[in-house]
Amino acid sequence: MGPVFGPHVPTLTTAEIPSRLADGWMLLDVRTEEEWAEGHIDGAVHIPMDQIPERFEEVADQVLCICHLGGRSARVASYLNAHGKEAVNVDGGVESWVQEGRPLAQ
Repeated sequence: MGPVFGPHVPTLTTAEIPSRLADGWMLLDVRTEEEWAEGHIDGAVHIPMDQIPERFEEVADQVLCICHLGGRSARVASYLNAHGKEAVNVDGGVESWVQEGRPLAQ
């Protein structure tokens, strides 16, 4: 997946994740296998960034994209939006989630 940046990638903060999950959005963690194993947000679906094109059908129509800080997930959100999904980038990523004192699953 090459760089596919649109004019604007919608973003939200980690504090907004729970309400979006309650509304049925998928939380898509696009980090590496190693990062995922170190800890992830409970309920997230893991598809590493480089696997998104071949696993596209596993991605829900409404999706929150998250990575460590927000760079990779912004690229994925842009790609998904360009291909018909409603994708939003989580600004600050898992790092922000942890800084807010929220738990990670193993």
